[in-house]
Amino acid sequence: MKHTTPTRKKAELTTRPRRPRPPLLQRVLFYLGIFGPGLIAANAGNDPGGIATYSSMGAQFGYSMLWVMVILTVGMGLVQEMCTRMGVVTGKGLSDLIRENFPLRLTVFIMFVFLLANGGVIVSEFIGVAAALNLFGIPSWIGAPCGGLLIWLLVARGSYKHVEKIFLALTFVFFAYIFSAFLAKPDWGAVAVGTFIPTIRPSGSYILMIVAAVGTTISPYMQLYVQSAVVEKGIGMHEYRYERFEVWVGAIFSNTIAFFIIVSTAATLFVASHGVGVPISSAAEAAQALAPFLGIFASRAFAVGMLGAALLAAGVLPLSTSYSLSEAFGFERGVGRAFHEAPFFWGLFTLLIILGVIVAMLPNLPVIQILLNLYLLNGLLLPIILFAILYLVNQKRLMGRYTNRLIYNVLSYALTILVSGLAALYLLTQVLGFFGIQLFR
Repeated sequence: MKHTTPTRKKAELTTRPRRPRPPLLQRVLFYLGIFGPGLIAANAGNDPGGIATYSSMGAQFGYSMLWVMVILTVGMGLVQEMCTRMGVVTGKGLSDLIRENFPLRLTVFIMFVFLLANGGVIVSEFIGVAAALNLFGIPSWIGAPCGGLLIWLLVARGSYKHVEKIFLALTFVFFAYIFSAFLAKPDWGAVAVGTFIPTIRPSGSYILMIVAAVGTTISPYMQLYVQSAVVEKGIGMHEYRYERFEVWVGAIFSNTIAFFIIVSTAATLFVASHGVGVPISSAAEAAQALAPFLGIFASRAFAVGMLGAALLAAGVLPLSTSYSLSEAFGFERGVGRAFHEAPFFWGLFTLLIILGVIVAMLPNLPVIQILLNLYLLNGLLLPIILFAILYLVNQKRLMGRYTNRLIYNVLSYALTILVSGLAALYLLTQVLGFFGIQLFR
């Protein structure tokens, strides 16, 4: 019998061929395949309201508000990650957890906050549809109803998922802001200072813009969407590290686009005002920041991107809102059910679209100002949602050993308290202003 010496065994082990690494294309496709809920939820913030907010930040305050986006990127990643983790661990959506873990009255209140916040954003999407079509010469009274009817038919007939990819592709027009930011030749020293050194201006308009930026970047509907999407995909804890990576990549990617929107509008519109800063009053003015890259085509390209973003969100938002509220109160739901089988679900979905269309049809709307105010409303309501999320994610009976770690709680509560303080300060300035008292000049 032939014996194998230990030395020979060792040699055989070391010379055994290694398992070949998967081809580069296969690895790239794998990492692209994990992108989904987190990336979509994050990029939903770059809708017409988001473009209006970020463009106004750059046009009115130059580079001085870039630091806000750094903080909001971290905050967005934290909040999205917590909701994703809750979805993976519990297998339930956020509205389901709220219904099961809060008293009835508090559940109704939180769901009302969601409805109010989401309803405002839905209105903003149809205003965005109308504003984009206006740039092609189509009046709002035609564009808004056509957009509403298109979205309703696509969702009701179950074909929205296929068209969704087309709308998503149209939003890639906003990559042009990155090129415009470089071609406009901004003062990169001022960009660095604005990014890393916080500047606080004691003015009501500055506080309004920060609260609107918070409401745009960390919108309540994003939390509902990302948690429900994770549950629907059936992601388990063994896959969670990939989903967590995707959430953070989504936050960074989305807010990088927002960062360059601010830089490009600051380098064009703010500089054109000789550093005084002027509010943006129309979609056509917001499109001017793309002129360094797209020239005379800036307005049309901006309209295409905004139309895609608005239609994408105009389908997702009423649908996810109807799902969440039906789920929270135990009503039948689902696009596969007929109207008589799920009257609350279909009734609310239809009502939200009609509301958005009616507001968007109103003549002579101050589009940018309305979009800013709707996301300001989101920022004011957000603290209520954040406190509910923090309560749920720290419940051991729900999350087991996957509750927040200390550093997560410190950062998350700091964000929530900061947002609450800004919202309270803004409301205080409005109340005092009603009595003729100016807190800021």
